[in-house]
Amino acid sequence: MSPPPQRVRVTSPRLASAARPANRPGVREIDEQTDLGELYMRSLLRTQLRLAVTALTVLALTVGTLPLVFAVQPRLATIRVVTVPLPWLLIGVGVYPVLVAVAWWLVRSAERAERDFGEIVGRR
Repeated sequence: MSPPPQRVRVTSPRLASAARPANRPGVREIDEQTDLGELYMRSLLRTQLRLAVTALTVLALTVGTLPLVFAVQPRLATIRVVTVPLPWLLIGVGVYPVLVAVAWWLVRSAERAERDFGEIVGRR
Protein backbone atom coordinates (compact mmCIF):
# COMPACT_ATOMS: atom_id res chain seq x y z
CA MET A 1 0.00 0.00 0.00
CA SER A 2 1.41 3.37 -1.01
CA PRO A 3 1.28 6.43 1.24
CA PRO A 4 -1.52 8.90 0.51
CA PRO A 5 -0.56 11.65 -1.89
CA GLN A 6 0.78 14.86 -0.37
CA ARG A 7 -1.62 17.76 -0.25
CA VAL A 8 -0.63 20.70 -2.35
CA ARG A 9 -1.79 24.20 -1.53
CA VAL A 10 -2.72 26.15 -4.63
CA THR A 11 -2.80 29.93 -4.26
CA SER A 12 -2.98 32.84 -6.56
CA PRO A 13 0.19 34.91 -6.92
CA ARG A 14 -1.93 38.06 -6.41
CA LEU A 15 -2.57 37.20 -2.76
CA ALA A 16 0.94 38.26 -1.87
CA SER A 17 0.42 41.80 -3.17
CA ALA A 18 -0.88 44.37 -0.74
CA ALA A 19 -4.47 45.46 -1.10
CA ARG A 20 -4.71 48.92 -2.49
CA PRO A 21 -6.49 51.33 -0.17
CA ALA A 22 -9.65 52.94 -1.48
CA ASN A 23 -9.03 56.22 -3.21
CA ARG A 24 -11.01 58.72 -1.15
CA PRO A 25 -9.65 62.18 -1.75
CA GLY A 26 -12.81 63.86 -0.40
CA VAL A 27 -12.31 62.30 3.00
CA ARG A 28 -8.64 63.20 2.86
CA GLU A 29 -9.59 66.83 2.17
CA ILE A 30 -11.71 66.87 5.31
CA ASP A 31 -9.08 65.11 7.44
CA GLU A 32 -6.36 67.48 6.31
CA GLN A 33 -8.67 70.48 6.87
CA THR A 34 -8.07 72.02 3.49
CA ASP A 35 -10.25 74.75 2.03
CA LEU A 36 -12.25 72.19 0.09
CA GLY A 37 -12.70 70.06 3.21
CA GLU A 38 -13.96 73.10 5.12
CA LEU A 39 -16.39 73.82 2.29
CA TYR A 40 -17.72 70.26 2.53
CA MET A 41 -18.18 70.52 6.28
CA ARG A 42 -19.84 73.94 6.10
CA SER A 43 -22.26 72.55 3.54
CA LEU A 44 -23.20 69.64 5.80
CA LEU A 45 -23.55 71.85 8.87
CA ARG A 46 -25.65 74.37 6.94
CA THR A 47 -27.97 71.59 5.80
CA GLN A 48 -28.34 70.26 9.34
CA LEU A 49 -28.98 73.77 10.69
CA ARG A 50 -31.67 74.36 8.07
CA LEU A 51 -33.37 71.09 9.07
CA ALA A 52 -33.23 71.97 12.77
CA VAL A 53 -34.65 75.47 12.21
CA THR A 54 -37.45 74.00 10.10
CA ALA A 55 -38.31 71.49 12.83
CA LEU A 56 -38.30 74.20 15.51
CA THR A 57 -40.50 76.42 13.35
CA VAL A 58 -43.03 73.64 12.84
CA LEU A 59 -43.09 72.95 16.59
CA ALA A 60 -43.44 76.64 17.42
CA LEU A 61 -46.33 77.02 14.99
CA THR A 62 -48.17 73.91 16.18
CA VAL A 63 -47.40 73.41 19.86
CA GLY A 64 -46.29 76.94 20.73
CA THR A 65 -49.49 78.57 19.54
CA LEU A 66 -51.79 76.45 21.72
CA PRO A 67 -51.55 78.79 24.75
CA LEU A 68 -52.16 81.75 22.45
CA VAL A 69 -55.27 80.10 21.01
CA PHE A 70 -56.66 79.48 24.48
CA ALA A 71 -55.85 83.04 25.56
CA VAL A 72 -57.62 84.52 22.51
CA GLN A 73 -60.60 82.16 22.74
CA PRO A 74 -61.29 81.60 26.46
CA ARG A 75 -64.48 79.68 25.61
CA LEU A 76 -62.30 76.79 24.35
CA ALA A 77 -60.99 76.31 27.89
CA THR A 78 -64.51 75.55 29.11
CA ILE A 79 -65.03 72.67 26.66
CA ARG A 80 -64.74 69.24 28.27
CA VAL A 81 -64.09 65.93 26.55
CA VAL A 82 -65.12 63.04 28.82
CA THR A 83 -64.73 65.27 31.89
CA VAL A 84 -61.23 66.37 30.86
CA PRO A 85 -60.77 70.05 29.91
CA LEU A 86 -59.83 70.53 26.26
CA PRO A 87 -56.57 72.43 26.99
CA TRP A 88 -55.33 69.61 29.23
CA LEU A 89 -56.24 67.03 26.62
CA LEU A 90 -54.51 68.89 23.79
CA ILE A 91 -51.38 69.73 25.77
CA GLY A 92 -51.22 66.41 27.64
CA VAL A 93 -52.04 64.05 24.79
CA GLY A 94 -52.32 65.87 21.47
CA VAL A 95 -48.83 67.32 21.51
CA TYR A 96 -47.02 63.98 21.49
CA PRO A 97 -48.04 62.82 18.00
CA VAL A 98 -46.78 66.16 16.66
CA LEU A 99 -43.48 65.77 18.53
CA VAL A 100 -43.04 62.20 17.27
CA ALA A 101 -43.85 63.18 13.68
CA VAL A 102 -41.42 66.12 13.70
CA ALA A 103 -38.70 64.01 15.33
CA TRP A 104 -39.23 61.21 12.78
CA TRP A 105 -39.02 63.70 9.91
CA LEU A 106 -35.91 65.35 11.35
CA VAL A 107 -34.04 62.06 11.84
CA ARG A 108 -34.92 60.81 8.36
CA SER A 109 -33.92 64.10 6.75
CA ALA A 110 -30.64 64.30 8.68
CA GLU A 111 -29.77 60.72 7.74
CA ARG A 112 -30.56 61.44 4.09
CA ALA A 113 -28.39 64.57 4.19
CA GLU A 114 -25.50 62.65 5.74
CA ARG A 115 -25.88 59.83 3.22
CA ASP A 116 -25.84 62.32 0.35
CA PHE A 117 -22.82 64.02 1.90
CA GLY A 118 -21.01 60.69 2.14
CA GLU A 119 -21.75 59.94 -1.50
CA ILE A 120 -20.46 63.33 -2.62
CA VAL A 121 -17.30 63.09 -0.54
CA GLY A 122 -16.74 59.46 -1.51
CA ARG A 123 -16.91 60.01 -5.24
CA ARG A 124 -14.89 63.25 -5.28
